[in-house]
Amino acid sequence: MEEKFSSIPFLFTIFFTLHLSVSANYQTLILHSLPQPQSLSWATQHSSQLQVESFHDNTLSLQLHDVDLLSPSSFNTTPHALFKLRLRRDAVRVKSISSLAANDFSSSVISGLSQGSGEYFTRIGIGTPPKYAYLVLDTGSDIVWIQCSPCRKCYSQSDPIFDPSNSSSFAGISCDSPLCRRLDSSGCNSRNKCLYQVSYGDGSFTFGEFSTETFKFRKTSVPNIAFGCGHDNEGLFIAAAGLLGLGKGKLSFPGQAGSRFGQKFSYCLVDRTSSAKPSYIVFGESAVTRNTIFTPLLTNPKLDTFYYVELTGISVGGTRVPSVTPELFKLDAEGNGGVIVDSGTSVTRLTRPAYVAVRDAFRLGAKDLKRAPNYSLFDTCFDLSGKTQVKVPTLALHFNGADVALPASNYLIPVNSEGRFCFGFAGTNSGLSIIGNIQQQGFRVVFDLAGSRLGFAPRGCSY
Repeated sequence: MEEKFSSIPFLFTIFFTLHLSVSANYQTLILHSLPQPQSLSWATQHSSQLQVESFHDNTLSLQLHDVDLLSPSSFNTTPHALFKLRLRRDAVRVKSISSLAANDFSSSVISGLSQGSGEYFTRIGIGTPPKYAYLVLDTGSDIVWIQCSPCRKCYSQSDPIFDPSNSSSFAGISCDSPLCRRLDSSGCNSRNKCLYQVSYGDGSFTFGEFSTETFKFRKTSVPNIAFGCGHDNEGLFIAAAGLLGLGKGKLSFPGQAGSRFGQKFSYCLVDRTSSAKPSYIVFGESAVTRNTIFTPLLTNPKLDTFYYVELTGISVGGTRVPSVTPELFKLDAEGNGGVIVDSGTSVTRLTRPAYVAVRDAFRLGAKDLKRAPNYSLFDTCFDLSGKTQVKVPTLALHFNGADVALPASNYLIPVNSEGRFCFGFAGTNSGLSIIGNIQQQGFRVVFDLAGSRLGFAPRGCSY
């Protein structure tokens, strides 16, 4: 059955109970507090027992987990402290992405990854025989890399550092290889082997040999993936072994292995307050469901890493905000401005004129809720202590060809355990707007590179 998003004011999600209100302009939010820190179930399992949801018809599905679970300090901290840490990572990441989108692109790579945290990670086998390790997933960067021995300098990670000498499928890449020439920042060592370097916005970096290796997803082995074998890795990379770049560029994992999986992948990010089911990522034809609505992907002439889409407007309370016009989100011919969908940014950033207009419309619709002091980057907060549910204005994002109505839990979020909730958007002085993962929660977000389109499927976490 064809989905008609323009005719429904809001969506249900599988993990938050949302009740239809009498008016199409409001929906009811069931209030939840910040999630308690959870344990990492993979840590006690044998490496071959990957938590994989399914495998059929050349499709694979892997669990994703919140990156905070990799940090030992997470087990002895409060939900409030974890949330503040998440916001600090988010601020650095947004700054990095914005600076990259404004650069001349002739310098070394500055990844969208901030402090080594793409917010979600999974466990993948590397080499032959495979050694399993945690890799952060990031749609804001392309290069796949892991820490390798011998280490000039390596940070602490949860698993033993990968030793390429123990893998029969490891191979270096020569300096004159087309793969080496695709790197934005490359070099050559005395053995004519290609060198790579990826720098991050907070000063962190990874440096080493650009090589090829087999990556294993449960029963499926994907050979000859070009990746960075990092011998000098410095910065705040939590405890993952490295990064699985899911960007739009040719050196990302989808860019290299996309033909094997029909150039399609999708993920579903479960709200952190739910422990009912894990988040997951799917590669292959099963990444697309029949209820997915699509918007075309745009091309930035200066940068192919990010997934740009056309945002044409935003509705609050069932009415489009008049001053939020397509021109505010336009990607120009020089690669400035635009809107990207990013797995590693938590809070959606809207260019400031658009944010102020949307925020003011939301405040007007929520005028009966008791206001609370600002919190961190949030300037519209409410004191909902003592309540179990409240009515809030509906909110929808209008993309070219796709109207996406958000559940209330995707834009009115808890920031402490005392009943303070804040409007989960923020403004940015950069011309670049970013659709973050809080607003993506509960949807299956589909990246159909073959069709050059990006889609959203409601109730998508029931895979």
